[in-house]
Amino acid sequence: MSDVADWWTTKIIRMEPGQIEFRGQPIEELIKSHTFTQMIWLMVMGGTPSAAQTRLLDAALVASVDHGPQAPSIAASRMAITCGVGINNAIASGVNMLGDVHGGAGEQSLELYQDILGKCSDRSLDEAINQSLDELAANGIQFVPGFGHRFHKPEDPRALPLMELLRGCSQDDPSIDSRFADVAERIQDAIEQRKGKRIAMNIDGATAAIYGALGVPATLARGLFCLSRSVGLTAHAYEQSLSNERNKGPTPPHYRWTYDPN
Repeated sequence: MSDVADWWTTKIIRMEPGQIEFRGQPIEELIKSHTFTQMIWLMVMGGTPSAAQTRLLDAALVASVDHGPQAPSIAASRMAITCGVGINNAIASGVNMLGDVHGGAGEQSLELYQDILGKCSDRSLDEAINQSLDELAANGIQFVPGFGHRFHKPEDPRALPLMELLRGCSQDDPSIDSRFADVAERIQDAIEQRKGKRIAMNIDGATAAIYGALGVPATLARGLFCLSRSVGLTAHAYEQSLSNERNKGPTPPHYRWTYDPN
């Protein structure tokens, strides 16, 4: 057994017969003391969040749970459940759709904010923003992650309340880094100056500012989005299962697609 005793090493959980501890805290105590949001923080960030940190994380998770059956992840979960798989498979089908194009903008937006703040050591915030936007354009990236939405024009109804909450919570708790709110809002201004029209911040830009302010790494920001969206995936998969429809594909039964041999 000596060569396999330490196959996994983790600071997350201690589990022995009759004992379960998460980050050193017994599960029987956590059941009494922690909400689910606080438990998420404990598991992925470590420690106990402040009231302001808990409120911000909770709001970001609430805001991202669903965006309707036109969203590829939601559509996939609804279609999967009609194929006879279990609800866990339907949820997983939706989560697996959350890639760089659909679901990854929050991570990309946070990476952009972090890059801009990293440039501020020897230049102003506006100069750093414009340099980063120039770099995106030079790399052929047409859309700034976290800004603009094909459905919600001129404003994403989720972004403003999240940003207002971020500003308020940062005043209550100095550990919450308000610079990420500054970066997000100034990017919005810079885009408007460049394009001559307002391209509003979307849910990804707002939650990225929150996750940045909370000290969440960019990779983990996508994980938290997947966690949030799993609530919507569960609800949609279950609702679809009640219809008793079989093999409900992505297009209506009499829809004709175009065959192009060229």
